[in-house]
Amino acid sequence: MLAARTTRISSSPTMKGLIAAERLRAAGVNVVDLSAGEPDFPTPEHVKDAAHAAIAANYTKYTPNSGSTEIKQAIVGRYRADYGVEYDVSEVIVCAGGKQALLNGALVVFDPGDEVITHTPGWPTLVEQIKLADASPVIVRTSPEDGFAVRAQPFLDAITPRTKAIVINSPANPTGALMTEAEMIRLADVAAPRGIWIILDLCYERLIYDPVAHNLPRVLGERMRDRTILAGSASKAYAMTGWRCGWLLATREVVAACNAIQSHCTSNVCSITQKAVVAALTGPQQCVTDMLDEYRRRRDLIQARVVQDPRFSCLTPAGAFYLFVDVSAFLSPERLRTSADFCQALLEQQHVVVTAGEAFDAPGFLRISYAASIETLAEAARRLHAFIADVDAGKYSARVTS
Repeated sequence: MLAARTTRISSSPTMKGLIAAERLRAAGVNVVDLSAGEPDFPTPEHVKDAAHAAIAANYTKYTPNSGSTEIKQAIVGRYRADYGVEYDVSEVIVCAGGKQALLNGALVVFDPGDEVITHTPGWPTLVEQIKLADASPVIVRTSPEDGFAVRAQPFLDAITPRTKAIVINSPANPTGALMTEAEMIRLADVAAPRGIWIILDLCYERLIYDPVAHNLPRVLGERMRDRTILAGSASKAYAMTGWRCGWLLATREVVAACNAIQSHCTSNVCSITQKAVVAALTGPQQCVTDMLDEYRRRRDLIQARVVQDPRFSCLTPAGAFYLFVDVSAFLSPERLRTSADFCQALLEQQHVVVTAGEAFDAPGFLRISYAASIETLAEAARRLHAFIADVDAGKYSARVTS
C-alpha cells in the first residue's frame, strides 16, 4: 500500500497540454501549443556564454548544498537593487527551480493540523504543496468582477486560530493579477502580531507591464521580516526554465532548515547553471526589458483577436504572460458542458492546445499562454474562431469531461 500522502495530491494538470501536444506532433499533426508556462525566447547570449566558460574551466563539481557564495551574493545584490531589501548570504538557499524553493519553505514551516491560506484561480502546485506538508489548504477566491485582484480582506476573513501561513503568488498565474503594496500592508499588519507566516511567490516578479508600485518584499521586510519567505526564480525573467534554478530568502533559521532538507533530496543545483544565473543576475538587464516589451505586444494582439467575438471575456493581465478567458457563453448542457470539454474539442478539431480553467479551480475559463510568436498567436486566434463557427453551427453535441 502506498503512503497516505499520495492519496492527497494529484499530478500537475498544467502538464497535460504538453503531453497532448507531443502526442499529436508525433502523429504528424500541425499543433499550435499555447499551454506552456515558459518563455519561447532563447536564453540570453551572455548567460549561455557564462555556462560555456564554466564548462571550459571544469566547473563541474559539487558546490555547497545551498549554492555557491557567488550566486548567493548575486541574488542578494539583485534584491538590493530591485527592492532595497538587505539579506545576508546565510539567508539564501539556491534550489532546483522556484517550485523546490516553495516546497522547502512549506516543509520547514507547516505542521499537521495547520491551516494555510492561498488564493484561486491559482497555480495548483501551491495547494498540492500545502497537502504534501500535511497541512490543510484554505482557499480564498479572487473574482473577475474585481479584476482577479489579490486583496487582503478575504485572507483576513479566513484566518482562524489554526492559521499558520498565507501563500501569495503575485503576479498571479493564471490571471496575471497583482497584489498591491497597500493590500499587502493591510495583510501584514494583521499577520505579524499573530505570528502568521507570509510566503510570497515572485516567479513572475520581473514581468509586470506598467510602472505600478509592487515592492512587496520591502513591505514585508519592514513589518514582519522574521515571518517572511520570498521565493524567486531565473526561469521566467531570463528564459531559463530548463536550467532549473530558483531561490528562497528568509531568516537564517528557515534557510538552515531548508538546507538540511535539500541536502537529503537534490543537494546543490547544477554548478554550470549556477554560473549562468550569476551572469543573468549581475549582467545587463536590457534582455529582461526587451522580452517584457515583446510580451506586451503579444498580449495586446492576442487579446484583441480573441475578443473580436464579444462572447469571449478577458481582462488585460497586469503581469506574467497568460490571458485568462471566460468561455462560459459557449457552454451549455446540449453542447460543450464545461471549459474542459471546450479545450478538448478545440484540441481535437483545430489542434490548438490551451489549458482548461479547471486546472486552476476556475471552471468556465481557459488559459492562453502568449509566450509564443506573433505569427503563432495570430494562427491560434484564427483557429479558435473557426472552432467557434462550428460550435455555433451545432456541430458539437453534449459531451462529458473525462
